[in-house]
Amino acid sequence: MNQWMILLQKELLEMWRNFKWIWVPITFILLGVQKPLTSYYMEQILDSFGGLPEGAKVVIPTPSAPEVLIQSLGEYSSLGVLIIVLTSMGIIAAERKSGVAAMILVKPVSYLSFITSKWMGALLLIWFSFFMGYLATWYYTGILFDWIPFASFFQSFLLYGLWLTVVITVTLFFSALLLTPGIAAFSSLASVIVISLVSSTLSNRLEWSPAQLTSYANEILIQKGLSDNTLPASLTTAACILILLFLSVYVFRKKELAV
Repeated sequence: MNQWMILLQKELLEMWRNFKWIWVPITFILLGVQKPLTSYYMEQILDSFGGLPEGAKVVIPTPSAPEVLIQSLGEYSSLGVLIIVLTSMGIIAAERKSGVAAMILVKPVSYLSFITSKWMGALLLIWFSFFMGYLATWYYTGILFDWIPFASFFQSFLLYGLWLTVVITVTLFFSALLLTPGIAAFSSLASVIVISLVSSTLSNRLEWSPAQLTSYANEILIQKGLSDNTLPASLTTAACILILLFLSVYVFRKKELAV
């Protein structure tokens, strides 16, 4: 455990030196406040760009508070996922390519500790950034539209956070499998997109899919409560994360020993 904590501290310190603890939360906060502000000030934004042609009338319906939060969560499912992949694509591949991983593993460091410490470091960064961004969304939505109960906000945060954890773990796996960070990023994005598309297309048959957690989080926000499929989907997500972590350790060890 002491060895694992030292590796985790190294990971957190390295992210601080790379300013990830600054720019990633700021980016998530900007994503979070974008939708409430643009939805509320849409007419003023149109006027600032010259308005509409004379005689034209467009009625822009005011979205409800749950709709604003759901639209904001959609930003995290697209741009947020892209940011996660870009920040995590070289988490193992870059160190292995530069030789840093080999230097660390020469010491009595287990492959499991090496992989899981990196995973936990990325997890802490993304969960903190997502919480700050989503909290900003909830706050500005309450100020400009209406207040969503904090319990609903927090439950939807946990479910979305679980899905983002899957994204992090998928990226970690491809970073352990592939030598080039760019290829790892492409493979991760492609996998996440395929999972999301298949889950949404076959939503009636794949209620337990990790990607369905985003839908169940949206249902909480529109006051439908927790879906009956939330627990199976959460358990499947946890199982997928554990399997991907095991596979990450396995493929990384095989490649390192082969070298």
